[in-house]
Amino acid sequence: MEVQAAFLLPDATGLTHEQAMRAALEYAAHGSRGATPLVGAVLLPPGSGPIVGFHAGAGTAHAEAAALGFAQANGVDTRGATMVVTLEPCSHTGRTGPCTQRIIDAGIAHVVIATADPNPAARGGADVLREAGIAVTTGVLSAEAQALNSRWLLAVREGRPFITCKIAQSLDGCSAAADGTSQWITGEEGRSHAHGIRAKVDAIAVGTGTALADNPRLSARPETAAVTSQPIPVVIGRRPLPPESNLAQNLQTITAETIDEALTKLKAAGVEHLLVEGGPRLVGSFIGRGLADELLVYQAPVLLGDGLRSTTGLNVTTLLDAHAFTLDAASAAHPNPQVLGADVLLRLTPAEKGHHVHRNH
Repeated sequence: MEVQAAFLLPDATGLTHEQAMRAALEYAAHGSRGATPLVGAVLLPPGSGPIVGFHAGAGTAHAEAAALGFAQANGVDTRGATMVVTLEPCSHTGRTGPCTQRIIDAGIAHVVIATADPNPAARGGADVLREAGIAVTTGVLSAEAQALNSRWLLAVREGRPFITCKIAQSLDGCSAAADGTSQWITGEEGRSHAHGIRAKVDAIAVGTGTALADNPRLSARPETAAVTSQPIPVVIGRRPLPPESNLAQNLQTITAETIDEALTKLKAAGVEHLLVEGGPRLVGSFIGRGLADELLVYQAPVLLGDGLRSTTGLNVTTLLDAHAFTLDAASAAHPNPQVLGADVLLRLTPAEKGHHVHRNH
């Protein structure tokens, strides 16, 4: 269930820094994975109860700004307060303004940080706060904070976008019937939800096979609430697009022969969140290379028998080589699994190495 991004934490006076950080981590999980990390903050004003803020997703207020905005709106004096936050406050203007300046302007006296921000464009906030005369403590529940955003942190270190792979499939793992028909395996609610995901990402990728077979536009429905601009279409493969195709006609379309070339071009274009939609071989290639930071599986209640598999090319020959995923424990704002009409959505993240599949005894 959705909750507001800032609120007064009830029955929680006298929190230690570690207790406040655990609360910040808990509410950080109400955000959305993608271009920006999951971040939570707890403001501890001298004359008020704790105020929680969390970052709801790219383009929305950061956790610190959400908490401070709630305090200001409710007449809470923040001078001399302590701010506890799961990630180092940003010191740059990106999709939103710098959190460090909001903290300085609010008269915060002490900032407690779980882990540093590795993003070259945003890091350095702790030093900015210290230079402004604010006490800074780092490393409180650092391991837990890093675990919460492990795949986002990996994407930043690797200098690539955060990558969400999407699969729509039957109960027996097919994305199309044996004759290639696939419209539509999932129902209207599932497809509408998927368009909501499209509206939040920076780019959508398909392989040349999908582009040639479906002639897609790779756009989000205009009526989708989150649409402010359309994602950049991306086509990966060696076959050329017909000049009359929708994607060839779109001047924004990025083409690349390989995944590596595509990621290089996307990074240069400023893309921070990529959605990989198909086909089966392209999705399988991203998963096989360990590039799927998030996997969304829309499961339809149909059986297609000898249909076309939803992923190919994973090169799994034995059960121990299976690519394992787990339900995303950070999907606190939504049920997981989530029922969408007749379909079920699974939000998955890669399992830790060494964790594979359940075995019968």
